[in-house]
Amino acid sequence: MKAKLKGLLVDEEGQGMVEYGLIIALVAVIAIVTLVTVGDELALLFTSIAGKI
Repeated sequence: MKAKLKGLLVDEEGQGMVEYGLIIALVAVIAIVTLVTVGDELALLFTSIAGKI
């Protein structure tokens, strides 16, 4: 039983998947903050370009 408990503490199978999930969440938060910050200016730029076409 002691060996089984020690094996559970050492098991790192899901660690990689959690790390990838955290990285994806961080990238999503950065993308959302960037779009909210620059969104109005970007919409105005696209509207201006569309008006010239």
